[in-house]
Amino acid sequence: MERAISLAKKGIGWTNPNPLVGAVIVKEGEIIGEGYHEKIGGLHAERNALKNCIKDPKDADIYVTLEPCCHYGKTPPCTEAIINSKIRRVFVGNLDPNPKVAGKGIQLLKDNGIEVITGVMEEECRKLNDIFFHYIQNDIPYVALKYAMTLDGKIATSIGESQWITGREARKHVHELRHRYAAIMAGIGTVLADDPMLNARIENGHDPIRVICDSQLQIPLESKIVQTAKEIPTIIATISEEHEKKQKLSKAGCSVIKVEEENGHVSIRKLMEELRKREIDSVLVEGGGILNESVIQSRCVQKVYAYIAPKIFGGRNAKTPIEGTGVEHIKDALFLEHLTSKTLGNDILLEGKVKRCLPEL
Repeated sequence: MERAISLAKKGIGWTNPNPLVGAVIVKEGEIIGEGYHEKIGGLHAERNALKNCIKDPKDADIYVTLEPCCHYGKTPPCTEAIINSKIRRVFVGNLDPNPKVAGKGIQLLKDNGIEVITGVMEEECRKLNDIFFHYIQNDIPYVALKYAMTLDGKIATSIGESQWITGREARKHVHELRHRYAAIMAGIGTVLADDPMLNARIENGHDPIRVICDSQLQIPLESKIVQTAKEIPTIIATISEEHEKKQKLSKAGCSVIKVEEENGHVSIRKLMEELRKREIDSVLVEGGGILNESVIQSRCVQKVYAYIAPKIFGGRNAKTPIEGTGVEHIKDALFLEHLTSKTLGNDILLEGKVKRCLPEL
């Protein structure tokens, strides 16, 4: 199963909104076939493993990180392929939370005389698909908040300089995250200040869909975001009724969507619902303090990536990662759990899951 998990990770960035799945076929102590779900619309892990078999899989065992599907979608059901191959036993990491599967795949295998063992490295397989499980069970994208700050909690100097707070290794890691998530979100303030591309600048990287929160449609037509909208899918979320600007943005390749207003800005919760309709399963938020505060207030955040640089800026007016009025009582803070830390060059990445989040359905 460890090998199956390792294989599944090769699909990171390419399978959204499908899960990451790996499969390994073993016969008489020898791996005779393996595969993973490589991209959305492509063969599932089990079918790839069977296709790659170097021996007849009859009476073999298959280890798969997620319950085999039993319904027709973009590809035929994997249970059908397993049954037809006469595999003897199936070892499963997690049950599939998708209502179309949800135990039905396992039952179908059992009904056809195949022994099924579940819960194999269950926790490790579950971590592999945090995004998928949340997306299916809560019907809303998995949202991660990312920011880089100094030791004294500043994201820019007193005059607004912010490039670069962290070093090369940390910035490379950010691009790996962009490759992982289906969409990246920024506010109009970031666009006006930095004119970013918001793409994944790594070898063989997958550019995320760009989502810009721009309540009043202030984004310049000459910005890099707009100029490259025909190459990289770009969504502009607004509350504005300015028809002429919408037309120009649409002509440039942007998808402009009107979202409900909340306190004079785009409602983050309603925007997430709109993104869900577009089958966007995950969003990496790379905003300034104002957008970050709005996202936190929406209670949509599931994970936080905080990059901390060994620098001190100081300055009463220097910006911080989270603006707004903040909480009055400690009990109302956003608490993180399952914390991990990683050294990236001279910087440190703190990563944690939000404890106070959307209730599980």
